[in-house]
Amino acid sequence: MEDTYVYILLTDTGTLFTKSIKKYTKAPYNHVSLSFDRDLIELYSFGRKRPSNPLNGGFVREDVENGTYRKYPGTTCVLYKLKVTPREVVKMRRIIGIFQKKEKKWFYNLLGVIGVSINEPVEIDSSYFCSQFVSDVLHRSGIRLWDKLPSLVTPDDFRQSDRLDWIYEGKLYDYEPVKLRIT
Repeated sequence: MEDTYVYILLTDTGTLFTKSIKKYTKAPYNHVSLSFDRDLIELYSFGRKRPSNPLNGGFVREDVENGTYRKYPGTTCVLYKLKVTPREVVKMRRIIGIFQKKEKKWFYNLLGVIGVSINEPVEIDSSYFCSQFVSDVLHRSGIRLWDKLPSLVTPDDFRQSDRLDWIYEGKLYDYEPVKLRIT
């Protein structure tokens, strides 16, 4: 039987917002997304709903060919795979489906980002930041990568996890499956 994986994409678009976060965290990447495929076609996170408006954030199905990544073509990234069971994938897809059904209900948890910086969880109904979202989806699917609340997980926690296997690091648009689609 073939192994089953989900993929964790960490990115740095180089925007003013991400530069501010990087200055504080000293981490190379400050955004995390969850993908069900290695080609990054089905990619989910909490972030900008519109590339030109950093204040309008929430649940998004990200598109590496268009959207925010197209606006910031110099985006750097690191991609990992996480071995999971088919049952865990079913659970993750079910959870993502709930987010999709009420897509307009969700908004970005900026206070939660501040809470992480002081190690104080800030959980607001219908509100997530990127690493909180990905961590929560994994957690609710039975995957425990850390002994901490999803609202305290940072993108760098994913980078530091020994359960994730490295696939690629570099420019997002140089990652072969993406490069082949955009050229």
